[in-house]
This record gives sequence, structure tokens and C-alpha cells, in this order.
Amino acid sequence: MEQLRITAVSYYNTLPFIYGINRSGLLTGYKLSLNVPSECARKLISHEADLGLIPVGALPFIPDYKIISKYCIGAAGDVQSVILLTDTELHSLKRIYLDTDSRTSVTLVKVLAKEHWNIDAEWVPSKNLNNKLSHGEGMVAIGDKTFWLRNQYKYCYDLAGEWIKLTGLPFVFAVWISVKEIPEHFLNAFESALKWGVEHKQESISLANNLIISEQELHNYLENAIDYPLDEAKLKGMNLFLSKLKGISA
Repeated sequence: MEQLRITAVSYYNTLPFIYGINRSGLLTGYKLSLNVPSECARKLISHEADLGLIPVGALPFIPDYKIISKYCIGAAGDVQSVILLTDTELHSLKRIYLDTDSRTSVTLVKVLAKEHWNIDAEWVPSKNLNNKLSHGEGMVAIGDKTFWLRNQYKYCYDLAGEWIKLTGLPFVFAVWISVKEIPEHFLNAFESALKWGVEHKQESISLANNLIISEQELHNYLENAIDYPLDEAKLKGMNLFLSKLKGISA
């Protein structure tokens, strides 16, 4: 039988998922690749992968996708790793640099600017987030690099926390989807592997290379910042976000 191709995000927050897939012993017949969120979405769209952990902001661009798991990368409070950084007060921002690794964070910050902060900034896609910001500038950063970037600026706005202030609902950053029919026995084993991984967060830290934070900080992040179950409240928040994307340019 041909191996199913899985693509998943290569950030700290997916360590429990990767640990469950690769170490639980519950799943066979797959090939896993780790990528930035935008590349995960591209692989599903181009049929270079069969299933994957995909940014919610990319879902409208993936035809005939199906959510295949009750687990996600979600937040019911501050997520810590999707942030807007600036040395300028929010109302004075004129230009915001956008981390192009994730369409979700790009569209989320635009929703917040329009509906929550009431600011009208110039949006500038950027791959280089190491340049120091000038007055009136901010930048959206996601993923592991946020743990060292956040200490370099006066203001740090957590995008999940700001979404919750706006809507009263949790936020979903990525969900597991497929673009083809997946055998039921594989889906059952896949779900069990994800569950096992989420139940072994502490052990999953062993997969992290070149840690830029302590193991205790990483465990606290996995345990308290990332909320993995895709429950009804998160589905409601996700659907609300998707409905707002229609009025936001990517």
C-alpha cells in the first residue's frame, strides 16, 4: 500500500503531534514532512501531500478539504507565539511588516486592525524580521522566533488574546485536513496517535533541537498557551474568522 503523505508545521507548538505520530507506535503507512505553515498549505493545494496541519487562513484556497481530527493548534487565551511587536503606541502605527510564513496571522492582524484597534496601516510582507523598527512601524511575528523577538520591543500584542477580547471566542490557528479520501482505519490510528502525543507533552520536548527557551518554559507554553482540542467553541471561533476573511485582502 502506498504511504500517505503528511505535512505538518515545524514549530514548538506541534511537538506533541509529531511525538504522537512518530513515537506512539500507533500509526504506520505514512511519510511525514515538516514545513512552515504557508508551505504546508501549498503542498495540500498542489497535491504534494494527502493530509496536513493547515493554517485556517489558507482553508478558503483549498478545494474540497475535509477536517479529519478533533485536535488543532488553538488558543483560549494568549498564545504567546503570534504577536504584534512595536515601540510605537498602537494608535500611531503607520506601517506593519507581516511574517509571510502564515496567511492566518496576516489576515488575523488585518481583522484586528479594522474591527478592534481602528487603525489604518500600510501592510508590508517581509521575510526579514531582524531589522529594527522605526517610529510608527510594527511587525507581526509567529512561531519559535517570537520567544526572543518579544523582549526587543516596548509593546507586544498577543493576536489570539486580542481576538478573544474582540469576539469572546477562542482562536484556531491550524486544523488537520485531507484533500483525498483517507481509509478509516488510518484516520482512527491517526487520531489515537495525536491524542497520545497531546497526553505526553513533557516527553515531546525531547524532539526539540537548539532550544531558545528552557524546557520548563517550553512545557508551560505547550501546557498553558496552546489549547489542542477542537471543541465547539473553537469551531464557532474558526467559522467566525473565516466569515471575516471575505472582507479582508490577503
